[in-house]
Amino acid sequence: MAEPGRIALVTGASRGIGRAAAVALAAAGHHVVLVARTVGGLEETDDLVRAAGGSATLVPLDLKDFTALDRLGASLFERWGRLDAFFANAGVLGALSPLAHLDPKLLDELVAVNITANARLIRSLDPLLRASEAGRVLFVSSSVARKPRAFWGGYAMSKAALESLALTYAAECAATGVRVNILNPGATHTAMRARAMPGEDPVTLPTPEDIAPLIVEMLSPEWEKNGELVNYREWKLPAG
Repeated sequence: MAEPGRIALVTGASRGIGRAAAVALAAAGHHVVLVARTVGGLEETDDLVRAAGGSATLVPLDLKDFTALDRLGASLFERWGRLDAFFANAGVLGALSPLAHLDPKLLDELVAVNITANARLIRSLDPLLRASEAGRVLFVSSSVARKPRAFWGGYAMSKAALESLALTYAAECAATGVRVNILNPGATHTAMRARAMPGEDPVTLPTPEDIAPLIVEMLSPEWEKNGELVNYREWKLPAG
C-alpha cells in the first residue's frame, strides 16, 4: 500500500465529533490513527473510514493510562517518523453540580482526561509534529471556559485550563511549522450534550458531521492561523 499523504491522530474517535472528524479527514486523504477506549466503537469508525475510501490504524487506549500515552509517540515515530495533524477531541463532562458538592473522584477524572492527558500527548507527539512539513493541532473547548455558568464548574475549569495549555503550546510553536488552535463547536447533537441537557431537542442542533469540514480545514496545511479560538457558529462554509 502506498504511504499516505498525511497522518492524523484523533482522540475520542469512537463516536460523536471525533468519529465524524476521523471519517472526514480520511475522505480528505489522511491516514487516521483512531484513539478511544472501546474496541467496538473504534471498529465502527474504521468501517466508516473504509467506506469513505480511507484507511485507519486503531489504538484502543484509555487516556488516563499516561504511560501508554508516552509510548504512543514512539510507536508513531517507528512507523512514520512524523505526525501531520493531531485532533485533541476526547473529553469528559463530569457531573453538573454545585462546586461544593462535586465528587472528588469526578474532579480527578476531569483533570486527568481533559488536562493532564493532553499535556502528556503534547509531550509525546511534539517531536513528530515538528517533523511534519505542516504540523497542525486542534483542541476542543467550550464556551463555559470563558463564560462560567452555575453548576458547570468542574467542566468549565478543565476547559479553561486546556485553553491555557493550547495557547501556551501555540506560542512555543510560533517560530516552527506547527500551528495550534482551539475549536469551540458549540451545542452539538452528541451523547455528551444529551446527558448535560436532557430536555433539549437534538433536532435543533448541528450534527458532528456539520462541524467536520471546519475541523478538516483547521488541520490542513493551508490553515496558517496560530493560537486562535474559532467558534463553529461564526465560521461560514466557502461558497459553492
